[in-house]
Order: sequence, then C-alpha cells, then structure tokens
Amino acid sequence: MATASVNSILLSSDDPAALARWYGEVFEAPVSDDTGPYPVVDLDGFFIMFDRRDDVSGPNRDGARTILNVEPDDPAAVAERIDALGGEWVSPLENRDGHLFATAKDPDGNWIQLVRLSDEAEVEMGQPTTPFPGFAVRDIDETAEFYSTVLGMRVMRNSMGILMIRIDRRTTAIAYPKPDHEPAAFTILNIPVTDIDTAVAELAAKGVAFLRYDGFPQEENGVMKNNGPSIAWFTDPSGNVISVISREG
Repeated sequence: MATASVNSILLSSDDPAALARWYGEVFEAPVSDDTGPYPVVDLDGFFIMFDRRDDVSGPNRDGARTILNVEPDDPAAVAERIDALGGEWVSPLENRDGHLFATAKDPDGNWIQLVRLSDEAEVEMGQPTTPFPGFAVRDIDETAEFYSTVLGMRVMRNSMGILMIRIDRRTTAIAYPKPDHEPAAFTILNIPVTDIDTAVAELAAKGVAFLRYDGFPQEENGVMKNNGPSIAWFTDPSGNVISVISREG
C-alpha cells in the first residue's frame, strides 16, 4: 500500500485571484480566500491552490508537460462555460468509444483535460481500492433512480446487480439487494452541504420528506440548528436514513 496520497496542486500566476475565479466559474466550485495565504478551489476534495512567485511570470508555454485531469459530472456543460469565458481548446470535447475527452487551456496556458469514462469502463475497473461503505436496499431499481435522480449521484451497476454509488470523487458506496431488508436504526450516510437550507429546499422540491424526532429542536423545514452542525434527516426508498449536514458547523 502506498504511504502517501495526492490531494492538491499549486498553480503560480501573475494574478492568482483571477485564475482562481476562472476555475471556480468553470467547475462551479467554491473559492476560499480565507483559508491561508492564497485562494483555494475545492474540486470535491482535491484542492487547487493559486499563488504568485517571483520566479514565475507570463503564460505557461509548455502546458503539455503537466496536465490536470478533471472528471466533471457534465463535460458538455463545463465545455460551454469554458467557451463562455473565452477559453482555448487544445482538443475539443469528443466521444471516444463511449468515453468523453477534451483538453483546454486556462487563462495562464495550463492544460486541463476533461475525462468522463463510460459507466461500463468504471465498473470494469473494479471495486474501490480504499475503504468504502455498503448497505442493503429493498429494490435495486428504485434505489438507482433515487440516488441518481434525486441526489444527483453517479450510479453504476455491475454484473452481479450490485450498485456502485459515487458519493463523491473520493467515496464510492455499494448497495446490494436484500428481499427481507429492514432499515437500520441509525444514519447510514451523511452528505455535507454548503447551504443546508437551500439543500433541504431543493430536495423537498423533488418530493423528499424530512424526518422529525421527538425532543429535537428542528425548524419548520426539518433542519436542526444551534446544536452542533446544522443537520436534517430523510430516508431513501428502502427506509435507510440519510442526512444533509452543514460544512460550516
């Protein structure tokens, strides 16, 4: 097992703040200006940091030497945002045997490759290589529909009929059918969100009903605040309890 992992990259720029804003707009990702000496963009747990260096100036004229691979949920939407911001393409978005690829330059000339492998390829690559959660469900089809359509997660199915649910880029959960399934008496999945009231409103608009617990100081929308991180609970179609929980604490 490897004894190290990669979780960030530092891009030097004549205008770090402007470059950070570009990445934030292209990938619809939050830009943090108060986490340290430079702006940071959080791409689902992989952090792009932006700094100014005395020994770096002007555009990157050798972008092919280091390419940042990004796996977007919707490559076409990302490509449209790059176009809207006047981006330059090394290789426009194309479908290669079911896989989507594109390579663009950011405003400083750094190369970014958009990669979206087919579900079949993702499944063939096998199970996650890091610890991963698993849980039982009553019906695989309704589970796949709920986690993909309502929660917006990428859901894949292997040859055994087991679902691989991409919680985020770092975490894949498996869901397996159990005809006599009984929901757990505890929360099986906590989903961090930036704005819990907005997240709750969006889920409610999709038909999600939020749980209420006796003695818990929950607001009208089901959110419990001022008692640790703000949190709200609901269930998937099998009765498994899930929460949305505020990142802000």
